[in-house]
Amino acid sequence: MRVFMTGASGWIGSAVVPELIDAGHQVVGLARSDASAEALTAVGAEVRRGDLDDLGTLHDAAADADGVIHLAFKHDMAFSGGFQGAAESDRRAVETFGEALAGSGKPFVIASGTLGLTPGRVATEQDGLSPDWPVPFEAARARLATALLAVGLAPRNVRSSVVRFPPTVHGEGDHGFMAALVGIARDKGVSGYIGDGANRWPAVHRADAAHLVRLALEGAPAGSTLHAVGEEGVPLREVADTIGRRLGLPVASVAPEDADAHFGWLGGLVGVDGPASSALTRASFGWQPTHPGLIEDLAKGHYFDAPSA
Repeated sequence: MRVFMTGASGWIGSAVVPELIDAGHQVVGLARSDASAEALTAVGAEVRRGDLDDLGTLHDAAADADGVIHLAFKHDMAFSGGFQGAAESDRRAVETFGEALAGSGKPFVIASGTLGLTPGRVATEQDGLSPDWPVPFEAARARLATALLAVGLAPRNVRSSVVRFPPTVHGEGDHGFMAALVGIARDKGVSGYIGDGANRWPAVHRADAAHLVRLALEGAPAGSTLHAVGEEGVPLREVADTIGRRLGLPVASVAPEDADAHFGWLGGLVGVDGPASSALTRASFGWQPTHPGLIEDLAKGHYFDAPSA
């Protein structure tokens, strides 16, 4: 299958590309920079220059492909105060892919998230499937709306599916939430958690997540929602304990009202209890995560080899 990918040089995408190539697929990756283009070429992918705002490029590339995987999101814009613009760009890209693929029966896989779906209880693949689903975060609401747009392409003969990722997709080279928590602990001189630290985050190793994206591309029925969740919920106290141990720092509770001052941009998220299940995904697709869990991965030490940004 000839697959067009956005986000092909990103954290998850750079694991999906070799997963696809090793399975015999051809990959055409969208690249907005020379560095991204060189990285894609180095692993055997073709390059299509452009970005998410080049809607003509997205349309033509999708029409020329046998399937599309959309993993890109303007995280740099979102985390610098422009989340609404990033969400609107994402939605326009999905609309464009939908127009290009309508009537073709081709697979279309997009990324979404589990965080905020069902605070305080375990989220399943059957949650968040209606426009009026209550979610507490602006980010979660916007991603949910775009995911619903994608699965809604099924009646237009697009084999669309949504893969929801947990807040931490971990592994060596990760610069996401776990790396940020390590950096905050270094900066503050203490590894913190909110309240009693019993709140849970689901997690998955990057390689296991990449494998599920391939399975979705190859066989997910139209309108499917999958959960790339390797661990249902890791207590944040365990994360803080591991970070403190590795850095030789004290571990301490942070009061909820002090979360923003201590954790900065992570303050509104680090105290969320957002476990998620992947039981239906595993039963339907035979997906079984085989790589290390979050605490085991943290204990390996690669998150601590250099100061985290």
